[in-house]
Amino acid sequence: MIRPFVLAFIFTAFFSVSAFAAEKPITIEVTGEAFGSDLEAPREVYERAKSDGQRLAIERVVGAFIRSHTVVSNGQLAEDLVHARVRGRVENMEVISQGRDKDDPQHYQVKLRVTVLPVLGDKSEGITIRAALSRSKLLEGDAVQLQYQVSADSHVYIFVIGADNSVTQLLPNAELPENMAKTNRVYHFPPDGSDIRLTAQLLPESRLTGAEERIKIIATKKEESLLHGGFKEGFKVYDGKTTGLVSDLLRRLSQLEPADWGETTLMYQISPKR
Repeated sequence: MIRPFVLAFIFTAFFSVSAFAAEKPITIEVTGEAFGSDLEAPREVYERAKSDGQRLAIERVVGAFIRSHTVVSNGQLAEDLVHARVRGRVENMEVISQGRDKDDPQHYQVKLRVTVLPVLGDKSEGITIRAALSRSKLLEGDAVQLQYQVSADSHVYIFVIGADNSVTQLLPNAELPENMAKTNRVYHFPPDGSDIRLTAQLLPESRLTGAEERIKIIATKKEESLLHGGFKEGFKVYDGKTTGLVSDLLRRLSQLEPADWGETTLMYQISPKR
């Protein structure tokens, strides 16, 4: 079945790496816990409790940082996944108190004051995606094909973003549920022989001026259920007025190791036929 999609211009807020450089450390209080045994010295168990507290502090600070940079709409998918690479670095740690649970002497607790600095992860750690479009400048009605290649075996997710800030998931879809890509193999979307066609179309408000299009490609080493299931016909479309896709995606990707995923964005122009 032929499935056209709308190509349109998008204005998004872009947060550069320099924006993260201006971030200040955040200090919070947490309680780390650990369970010991008769075979361990208390000092060893307290150290494990401290480590647990540091981990908890980093999780809370990074989560708060991402929430404070919440995207305005799904249309910002093209840029805001940069926040998913934020990690936390412990700058300072102070022990406020420590002790054992009065009801369970093997339960050790350490209250900490931890200062964490949000740090942008190195994109080079992740999966590299090489991608190109068959044409970078299109006239309305032209067909376009995407070519991509990944540096590690990955599940690939492809999105197109509309002028109304809606996000259409192109891959996987009802016609092509398989999205596994092998290392360094070249893939095309739509695949040769597929009934799917990607056709450049303009929304009514862009018919005279033309538009720019952004396609977002995400690759993950493990299949992400958030992006894979839940629809049976055609392509999945996310409402541009909500943050349902992006906020959930940010949280999920921020839980992955930087080496386990990657993303890239392609742009091209569409001009009206004269």
